Amino acid sequence: MRSYAEYDSLTQKVLGCAYEVHTALGPGLLESTYKQCLFYKLQKEGIFVEKEKGLPLVFEEVKLECGYRIDLLVENKIVIELKSVEGLTDVHTAQVLTYLKLGGFPIGFLINFNVKSLKLGIKRYVN
Repeated sequence: MRSYAEYDSLTQKVLGCAYEVHTALGPGLLESTYKQCLFYKLQKEGIFVEKEKGLPLVFEEVKLECGYRIDLLVENKIVIELKSVEGLTDVHTAQVLTYLKLGGFPIGFLINFNVKSLKLGIKRYVN
C-alpha cells in the first residue's frame, strides 16, 4: 500500500496557491483564467508544473493519442483538473479518476473555482 504522507507538503503548497488565486480573483471567471493564474503561481513557488499535459491511452499493445489533456500536472505526481461550473458532477470525478488510472499518478484534485469559498470546491482523490 502506498503512503501518501510523502506528498503532504507538496499538496499543501498546491492548495495554498489555489487559495491565493481564488482569493485574488474570486468566482465567476473562465476556467482558462484560473488555469493560467494557478500555473503561474505554482511556477513562481518553484514547483515543476506542466499545463495541458497530453496523456496517451495504451490499449493492448498500442499507444493511442486520444486527445486526453491534464489541466495541470504537478511534479509528475499530482493531477489538477480545474473547473468553473455551477456544481461538480460525476463526469468531472470520472475524468480525474481516469487520468489517475491511465497515468499511474498517486493523487488528483478536482478544483471548482466558481464557488464562494474554495474549500467547498476542492475534491481530493487517490489512486
